[in-house]
Amino acid sequence: MAANLAAAGFSLVIRDSDASAQQRFVAAHGGKPADSPRSFAATGVVVTMLPDGTAVREAILGWEGGIAAALEPGAVLLDMSSSDPVGTKALAADLAPAGIRVVDAPVSGGITRAEAGTLSLMVGGEDEDAFARVRPVLEVLGERIFRTGPLGSGHAMKALNNFLGAAAYTTAAEALAIGKEFGLDPRVMLDVVNSSTGRSFNSEVVFPQDVITGRYGTGFALGLMAKDVGIAADLAESMGVSAPACHLVRRRWADAAAGLGFAADHSEAHRLWWPIDLH
Repeated sequence: MAANLAAAGFSLVIRDSDASAQQRFVAAHGGKPADSPRSFAATGVVVTMLPDGTAVREAILGWEGGIAAALEPGAVLLDMSSSDPVGTKALAADLAPAGIRVVDAPVSGGITRAEAGTLSLMVGGEDEDAFARVRPVLEVLGERIFRTGPLGSGHAMKALNNFLGAAAYTTAAEALAIGKEFGLDPRVMLDVVNSSTGRSFNSEVVFPQDVITGRYGTGFALGLMAKDVGIAADLAESMGVSAPACHLVRRRWADAAAGLGFAADHSEAHRLWWPIDLH
């Protein structure tokens, strides 16, 4: 995503907690490396793409006093991470006295669409001036921009989307495990499902490309999926909505992340649930 912004002519200040990754990016794409929050002093838009809202808060308010302390009033934090929407609203409240606005814009589409600049973007926030300021950035990074509503609604939408994806993976994996034990070929099962009403992104892409082949290479961490489903379940609780399926899916993915490790590819989750080879 940052490479696409560099290619589009944006002047970038680059920060990564992995110093070698930061150095490689600057060598390949240019930009000014940030060795402290003061490096962001002239920045009008700060884009965060981090594992969760806790990491975003640490970068903006914690790291050596926080990036926010270096920004001028009117600057915009564009959080494209998959963050907790309640935490996003709290962060915005903390930044408001300094005149720093927040727009949340998590993404969907995976590594391939990130590289191609064709992500789907879910944008929360009703400050039209702030949105106008970040729109040129969004248009480089995404093919479809959805205005989802007030601040935090983008992060809520991303969590709910990933809950649906995780639920579809869970049910597809269960169906394949049951079928294989009965004697069905998982490949034949997927052919049938994908021409029938049970099809989903998981049955059409994840299982044929990553599970049945044993490749397990979607590039999306199992721990991140578990975190996103957890956000969705927490949101249901805070809204007073009965969501038993969401809570069950959260438990399944939390168990998988605990057993296989945060960094495992999310397509591996089934390996913890049953001793059944789906290859």
